[in-house]
Amino acid sequence: IAVPGGFSGGDEPEGSAKFINAFFRNPKIKDAVENMLYARDGLMIGICNGFQALIKLGLVPFGKIVPLSSESPTLTYNTIGRHQSQLALTKICTNKSPWLMHCKVGEVYNIPISHGEGRFVASDEVIAKLIENGQIATQYVDLNGEPTMDLAYNPNSSMCAIEGIISPDGRVLGKMGHTERISSDTCVNVDGNKEQLLFKGGVDYFSNLTLKPQ
Repeated sequence: IAVPGGFSGGDEPEGSAKFINAFFRNPKIKDAVENMLYARDGLMIGICNGFQALIKLGLVPFGKIVPLSSESPTLTYNTIGRHQSQLALTKICTNKSPWLMHCKVGEVYNIPISHGEGRFVASDEVIAKLIENGQIATQYVDLNGEPTMDLAYNPNSSMCAIEGIISPDGRVLGKMGHTERISSDTCVNVDGNKEQLLFKGGVDYFSNLTLKPQ
């Protein structure tokens, strides 16, 4: 399942995520999603508003649809109080996810971002657990490849410079950057590593599953 970014109702508050969240919390849909992920070896990805929906559902960071509390992580308004649209440097922190199988830890990508609510916020305890479990997938970095809170490189002031996270088993990936907006015909005058092969990772994962002996 791929949950894309998108605008609805003026994108305020919480954009399309609130509608996606309501839909996926239907008991039949919830059961079908969890069956797809864990009984059928499925994958799920959410980008931008899709990432916001995954967080509101609990699929990241918990790996399942759960009731949320005031202590749950969230994505909220950029600190500058308006929409941000630019290219941002993001670094791969783990490849323990099928989506990231073609990425190397430490690689830096120049990825389009476009959102008004992209600031990842969580308690120190939650962030410590994400670090301990290796669930921080990608971080905003500066020109030296170091995670940063500098607004020029971390455009929404995400805590711990987090751009993307995964579920405990890596099957679910949520990220703010629009990997899908890069092609051979876009950003041709921009330096940097721009082609992040997330979807190739997903396709190859399923290809490998079908090749396994039954």
